[in-house]
Amino acid sequence: MKAATFLPSMLLVLLPLLCGTLPAQAQGEISSFAFVQDDASMRVDGTLVHLYGIYVPPTGQSCYTFIRPPQCGSRAALALDFHISGDFVHCLPRATNADGSVVASCTARGDDLSEWMLRQGWALALPEAPFAYHAQEEMARAQGIGIWGIPVEAPPRPHHHR
Repeated sequence: MKAATFLPSMLLVLLPLLCGTLPAQAQGEISSFAFVQDDASMRVDGTLVHLYGIYVPPTGQSCYTFIRPPQCGSRAALALDFHISGDFVHCLPRATNADGSVVASCTARGDDLSEWMLRQGWALALPEAPFAYHAQEEMARAQGIGIWGIPVEAPPRPHHHR
């Protein structure tokens, strides 16, 4: 490799290390049991994780009375928690928010959790989300499931990560 191309390449690699910051993807996978919060974010291995590419609008409170003790929370959060059902969640961080929470692509039970939330109608795809996420949202909307099937006033889509 020529010095003219080697030095700029090395600077791109070393600069984040010298400045003491790393992109979120360099932090590695976060894996553990997930504790789903009322806004459908998750606490995974002590880290607050927001699912990548989606926005979960408030869906009102509901309770699952068929489990003991009954579990209450937003409908979207309950659906996500029920889907995970105590399995390990594996998250790859994509960005770190100012509050220290991360935006991550997460999987559980073999599903991309963002896609699962969209497919079930509990989330909206953010503008920068992959095309597949928008397609999942449109299919849920056409089927009238999740937020598309209950009387919920969906707020406008945010243009940024939470």
